[in-house]
Amino acid sequence: MENNLVLLLLLAPLVGFLFNVFFGKKAGKNISGTIGTIAVAVSFGMSVYFFLQLNSTGKPIEVTLFDWIQIGNLKVDFGILLDQLSLLWLLFVTGIGSLIHLYSISYMHEDENMQKFFAYLNLFIFFMITLVVGSNLLVMFIGWEGVGLCSYLLIGFWHKNQEYNDAAKKAFIMNRIGDLGFLIGIFILASLFSTLNFVEMKQAISVGTANTALLGVAALCLFIGATGKSAQLPLYTWLPDAMAGPTPVSALIHAATMVTAGIFMITRMNFLFDLTPEVQNIIAIVGAITALVAASIGLLQNDIKKVLAYSTVSQLGLMFLALGMGAYNVAVFHVITHAFFKACLFLGSGSVIHALHGEQDMRKMGGLRKYMPITFATMLISTLAIAGIFPFAGFWSKDEILMVAFEHNKALWIIGSIASIMTAFYMFRLLYLTFFRDFRGTEEQKHHLHESPSLITLPLILLAALATVGGLINLPGSNWLNHFLEPILAGKHEEHALGSQEYMLMGIALAGAIVGIVWAYAKYIKQGFVPKQDSEIVGISKTIYNKYYVDEIYTAVIIKPINSLSNFFRTTLEPALGNVVYGFGTVANGLSNQGRKLQTGSIGLYLFAFVIGVLAIVSYLFLAQ
Repeated sequence: MENNLVLLLLLAPLVGFLFNVFFGKKAGKNISGTIGTIAVAVSFGMSVYFFLQLNSTGKPIEVTLFDWIQIGNLKVDFGILLDQLSLLWLLFVTGIGSLIHLYSISYMHEDENMQKFFAYLNLFIFFMITLVVGSNLLVMFIGWEGVGLCSYLLIGFWHKNQEYNDAAKKAFIMNRIGDLGFLIGIFILASLFSTLNFVEMKQAISVGTANTALLGVAALCLFIGATGKSAQLPLYTWLPDAMAGPTPVSALIHAATMVTAGIFMITRMNFLFDLTPEVQNIIAIVGAITALVAASIGLLQNDIKKVLAYSTVSQLGLMFLALGMGAYNVAVFHVITHAFFKACLFLGSGSVIHALHGEQDMRKMGGLRKYMPITFATMLISTLAIAGIFPFAGFWSKDEILMVAFEHNKALWIIGSIASIMTAFYMFRLLYLTFFRDFRGTEEQKHHLHESPSLITLPLILLAALATVGGLINLPGSNWLNHFLEPILAGKHEEHALGSQEYMLMGIALAGAIVGIVWAYAKYIKQGFVPKQDSEIVGISKTIYNKYYVDEIYTAVIIKPINSLSNFFRTTLEPALGNVVYGFGTVANGLSNQGRKLQTGSIGLYLFAFVIGVLAIVSYLFLAQ
């Protein structure tokens, strides 16, 4: 019975995918969307069931579906592991995923390929579940590659637009770079331990017989994989371009699925990373720099979804900062709260875009709070949460990260704090430009302004509620999340009781957030500043607005040389090699043509040649004596 329920948890979204692939067109849009949503809701129900069971018994659930690979001493099963970490992830992956599916029924209703969209969404959730519940690295890798495929399909969903296709290819290729590192790390660990099972690797590492240098290389390779999937420097540039997909896709990628995979993998492999402090230092430094760089780019972006995209990259940087300092539980805490408010923010931006018939430039918005009160209220709550304002969810989780950074590395704490102040500024900049002062769009847009339908606003309300109270799962003093994750982290976690230092750091973080908010208020409400047109942006602002020209640098340093090399092979080397090969054929063909002339069909000539040949052989033998 239990095995069947585990299979139901895993396969329900796959069934929804198959239904929409084969019957979605005939069933119609409403049924297609309903079946797709129910499929993910079933997985959410099963996740809640197993979570409650684990919370009461404390015993993880392990299921081996079948024997998979046997090569020498290496044996890999296709197994499922439902423990504290995987069930936490499943709750927000399937829970928020269900809300995004519900939202999409209304948001995508006018799209002619709605059933295909829901098929892809269901497949996305299926692969993410596979990634999370795999009992070993190879099963995780299946889900890892699967979410990469689905991101490609969904980012380029509106494939008639070539820019969207390019964005999809960019995401796919940049993730393959990280995935190569991940795969090399898997090979190294397989050779070291003759197993890829998480429990068995943890036991083997605890014995302490493994090669430490190789463990460091494996950990670094796994981190490279996480860098690609979770958009850290230098492999982050695909994530802002992923905004090309429909807004529910952006919400799913940023809040519930793909970008959290790297944090999940490193947390799952905490027993490996704890033995490689040099790699942990790299993770912390990369995370802090990513948070700062992405936050600075977000200061000047005018596309509402691009602002949210860079905020995701920045928040992921803070999570990696926590991971690099061994505070895995703190990173998980911020993943969960971030999922709540970021899903709400993206779906809220989709509500705005829906009302403005596709407009995403905040310079052409303004004054929307009186037309869209529910969207405004929910986005306000989520903006307060991401800015780190007490008592919203983001305040508690971000404050934990900054506390950990302060205790371990003051320089990284300063970088994280600056990034957090920037976050408060650009998020309230988004809120002020979108919802305050006068509407700056067209009269036609103004005439049609309205609040979104209930299927859009209901998920927003639920997510805003979670963004408000989500911090309760790990309040200082109670620390429920820390205790829940204790079996996974084996006591290796940060836990802060409230003392004078903690209150001081909380006050500094809150003051920083307020500074960012007041700064944005003074500029965009008091002064009524509207960002300049692209052609009018100059100086350092132009550099930041153009994202430090990182894409242009990649194009000049990597893409153009590779294109030139490929053109050299195609236009010069390949024809030259072809001419050599064809030259041998030409010589052989010429010789055969000459030889063919000897084939006259005259028997007398053949006999004469035969006699001459015999005489030549006899003469040679005679002279040789």
